[in-house]
Amino acid sequence: MTGPGRALPHGEVPDGHAEREVGVGPWPGGRDAWPELDVDGVRRYDPELLEHGDRRNVVDRYRYWTVEAVVADLDLRRHPFHVAVENWVHDLNIGSVVRTANAFAAAEVHVVGRRRWNRRGAMVTDRYQHVRHHPDVDHLRAWAATAGPDGARLPVLGVDNLPGSVALEGYPLPRACVLLFGQEGDGLSPAAREACDAVLHIRQFGSTRSINAAAAAAIAMHAWVALHT
Repeated sequence: MTGPGRALPHGEVPDGHAEREVGVGPWPGGRDAWPELDVDGVRRYDPELLEHGDRRNVVDRYRYWTVEAVVADLDLRRHPFHVAVENWVHDLNIGSVVRTANAFAAAEVHVVGRRRWNRRGAMVTDRYQHVRHHPDVDHLRAWAATAGPDGARLPVLGVDNLPGSVALEGYPLPRACVLLFGQEGDGLSPAAREACDAVLHIRQFGSTRSINAAAAAAIAMHAWVALHT
């Protein structure tokens, strides 16, 4: 019987589960069939990946591409919303926020507070997602003051279920904005609340007081995508 307390021997697959390979193997046809490594003078394909296979968690479009080529291509299609999250006690959720921001092609993720953050939940997506550090909320607010299109101010919208907050559902999220999330458990700090143009909450219908910070960030990003794409 398998379960969380029993590790499977190498190569064994649990009953009822088929073994599943992630990604793709070496480029079909071997070296003689490789594509041109450089496209328009830029290195697109990684020889190591072409030779040994690409097992990364990337969409098919980016199979065998170098990290630099993927980032450059994403930079052409990123959305103009930013995601900021406070990091005062090495929050485990930040990695998941980065991963989701990459999935929704956010312009940048901003880590506010401690510079070091737990990358485990990012599942290596931080290689492809721009992440910027701010020592405190005032620094984030000063950056947002001129970070919008043509140097305009980016509105900062907090997401927390605070008294006086407005429901996220139906709120006219600006196309260019910063979605700001607080520390898991504590929510937005007093300084973060002060920096926000508005604070939005996600409507809930069960018994729990709040939802996981990473889940809240995913919901808010999807709300932006549903409105603007």
